[in-house]
Amino acid sequence: MKVLVATEKPFAAVAVNGIKEVLDNAGVEMVLLEKYPNKAALLKAVEDVDGLIVRSDIVDAEVFDAAPKLKIVVRAGAGYDNIDLNVATTKGVCVMNTPGQNSNAVAELVFGMTILMIRNHFNGTSGTELKGKKLGIHAYGQVGRNVARIAKGFDMEVYAFDPYCPDDVMKKDGVTPVASAEELYKTCQFVSLHIPATAETKQSINYSLLSLMPKGALLINTARKEVIYEEDLARILEERTDFHYVADVAPTIADTLKEKFGNRVFFTPKKMGAQTAEANINAGIAAARQSVGYLKDGIDKFKVNK
Repeated sequence: MKVLVATEKPFAAVAVNGIKEVLDNAGVEMVLLEKYPNKAALLKAVEDVDGLIVRSDIVDAEVFDAAPKLKIVVRAGAGYDNIDLNVATTKGVCVMNTPGQNSNAVAELVFGMTILMIRNHFNGTSGTELKGKKLGIHAYGQVGRNVARIAKGFDMEVYAFDPYCPDDVMKKDGVTPVASAEELYKTCQFVSLHIPATAETKQSINYSLLSLMPKGALLINTARKEVIYEEDLARILEERTDFHYVADVAPTIADTLKEKFGNRVFFTPKKMGAQTAEANINAGIAAARQSVGYLKDGIDKFKVNK
């Protein structure tokens, strides 16, 4: 059996070595394709593999068609909107993610960007502190729970909205659950987004929600740019000079926003949430273990398609 590790943005060398060790110990051959120049290289590489491990690489119908032996695709990370799940299901291919492996890295980035903004980009002027402020977490999954843990260390008041998470889970973590997104945004000066990009959530963060936020509002997005209604974001920034926005996923209109609003917005140059040595290693090795588990024993605990 063969598993292809295909990464335009490569894993760290130590992660690649860890992946290879897991596969070797299971008697599975690793094929490595890094920094590939074009899609044709990926299509050629998948022709005879049983498994595929990717990061943000696109796995669409063309890739599935080129891989007749493919049984499993693992996205080393939490989000998996780069993989066509419907085609995978049609082809009988199991798709998994590696939930939790990047969560702490993303959560720490939330606070790195937040402090950058509330300290005015460290430009020498007086900023504000996190202590005693209200933080809203929109979606209480693995990343959201790590955000809550860190926020408690800053002595913040933490609230969360997630219709799919029981209130008891939040309360156990010292987090106050709220009944609606509207209540979350109305209550909290800081809101951290952790919702996936689905038909239900795309462009759901709109003017009606953002306009509810208190004075000195900061919206932090380490999720997906598609969940933001960008025209509404520009409108609220135009109307409220106290409103700020930071994102690990630059909006389509990033240049316009930076030109008009300067230091009130900040975007990382590329998606940085999982860009730590630890997260890189954790996600890669988890992907290798899950690939082996499925190919050898049919274990599909983290399957995300039907």
